[in-house]
Amino acid sequence: MRPRLGRPDISAYRERFDVPPAGDGPAVTFLGVSSLLIDDGTSAILTDGYFSRPGMLRVGLGRIAPDPARITDVLTRTGITSLDAVIPVHTHFDHTLDSADVAARTGAPLVGGTSAAQIGRGHGLPDDRIVTVTPAEPLTLGGFEVTFVPSHHCPPDRFPGVITAPVRTPARASAFRCGDAWSILVRHNTSGRSVLIQGSAGHVAGALAGQEAEVAYLGVGQLGLQSEGYIETYWDETVRAVGARRAVLIHWDDFFRPLTEPLRALPYAGDDLDRTMRVLTRLADRNGVRLSFPTVFVRGNPWAT
Repeated sequence: MRPRLGRPDISAYRERFDVPPAGDGPAVTFLGVSSLLIDDGTSAILTDGYFSRPGMLRVGLGRIAPDPARITDVLTRTGITSLDAVIPVHTHFDHTLDSADVAARTGAPLVGGTSAAQIGRGHGLPDDRIVTVTPAEPLTLGGFEVTFVPSHHCPPDRFPGVITAPVRTPARASAFRCGDAWSILVRHNTSGRSVLIQGSAGHVAGALAGQEAEVAYLGVGQLGLQSEGYIETYWDETVRAVGARRAVLIHWDDFFRPLTEPLRALPYAGDDLDRTMRVLTRLADRNGVRLSFPTVFVRGNPWAT
């Protein structure tokens, strides 16, 4: 079969970029891929923090390293000066290339599995700034309670396995093996607002049974390459499992393109967002769930009706 050229037109879904701007209280800011800043004006945690976004040729043929200027640009634009945690959803390069650098700059611990710990050690983070979590055990991080539930990466996982030694950059993209993939449940301690962060379009059957979240930030990278049955099961094991009333789609953007340029969808060669949307729209309508896209750099209130 001849590969399909081009990429989905993200403007076709402009009406779904409908997460309202936040006022006081907790908010979520989308920063590309699965990087999400969750803050309440006083306390803040960040998933991934992947801001360097090297080009495809460098990722495929060369060695990659954090880009200090690009990281500084995002931290300045978002006003991030301190964080209570940096939390990788798993340890592929498009999630953790910059995680330890952001943690070092903001005084935050790097929080995750054993592979994330090796990312931190490779960057020179001290042991007291590296937190290896216990699955399903709630952890207090600033003003938030965070629970890490084991999950799977969406197939195919191009760099499977765990990281067993510190990763020092520049390094090949293949050095950033997947490690632990997580479903991350975040609850704001004051307001009780809750959110599921599903950074990759994989799942473990029944893993989220009994958990609750008002909103699901749902990773959809590579989801459009899966069968319709897979997509429906993924929806049921994430959004429906936690009872979310809004699903906000993440990890759809072309992560080889810098954040200084408008976001665009991944090309058809790597994903099919249009197919994903056809199936998810049907499922969202069936279950009465609001299906949304986040607007990059906008501090949003996904809990608003």
